Amino acid sequence: MKFLQELTPQSLQGAIDLITKTTDHDGIPPVSEHVLLHLRHGGDKNDRHIVVEDGGKIVGYAHLDLTDQVEGPSTELLIDPAYRSQGLGSELLREVEKIAGDRLRLWAHGDLPGSQKLAKKGGFEWIRTVAQMRRTLTEALPEITIPIRTFKVGSDEKEWLALNNRAFINHPDQGKWSERDLEIRKQEDWFDPQGFFIAEVDQKMSGFCWVKIHGGKAHSHAHSHSNSPSQTQSTSQSSSQFNGESQDPTDLHGHDPIGEIYVMGVDPVFHGRGIGRAVVLAGLRYMRNKGIFSAMLYVEADNRDAIKLYTKVGFTEWGRDILYRKN
Repeated sequence: MKFLQELTPQSLQGAIDLITKTTDHDGIPPVSEHVLLHLRHGGDKNDRHIVVEDGGKIVGYAHLDLTDQVEGPSTELLIDPAYRSQGLGSELLREVEKIAGDRLRLWAHGDLPGSQKLAKKGGFEWIRTVAQMRRTLTEALPEITIPIRTFKVGSDEKEWLALNNRAFINHPDQGKWSERDLEIRKQEDWFDPQGFFIAEVDQKMSGFCWVKIHGGKAHSHAHSHSNSPSQTQSTSQSSSQFNGESQDPTDLHGHDPIGEIYVMGVDPVFHGRGIGRAVVLAGLRYMRNKGIFSAMLYVEADNRDAIKLYTKVGFTEWGRDILYRKN
């Protein structure tokens, strides 16, 4: 078992081959699309990896993201179908825990019995089921009838935090944001206030939609947020390609960009006025104006109101992710 800060070309190809084989066997990709895109295009300097080999062939792989200071480290792992039921999955997970610590989160794609068994045996508990939804941006978008503006850095923070925490008052993570939580994300390369939309009623914030753009020819991923799907309410980067910042060549990725509705929320006082729909449409227009042709989002699978809203604006379910956290 090897811990690697960077995959060699041979181990990178071995990991991709294992992902392909596992996908064919299970019918579900064992890692998020974002992780797979990183691997196919050379990885990310913030990724960490553990590989299990047998005769020079990779038969187990764990992708580890240690960068999220708010939610904690996350991992996605897989075992060659021919090597399952031999304890390799548990062994691999224990190695990840040694590196990540006791705040580790475990993502499982699909609700496969093997993933459930591994999580339970490792002392992890189910905490969330998150649906991924997508829609094309090549079709016409409805007009927006509610006034929308963009986030004002330096003046909107306090009011937005109060709104966010009201909108997600019953959410275990999103409803407890502090100034530090917001500042950490504002310092990310992907943050762009022009992709952070605010709706106002009587000069008070009533709703918001925060957009990220993943991918592109000159895009750096300081954090891979797809490993921790956002809590899109009614509820889950903007890249330097679009804001003209210089890039470290080691950060460049060549995969096609995709836009994400990162977080969307509406003040409970203003529910039922079409504010959620308006801010989402503003986010979709922003993506399309950036040359993005596909949009995605993550939403709690039991949030019927949110799913109804997103379905009305053209999203359909793409897949489901299960999140476990160490007990």
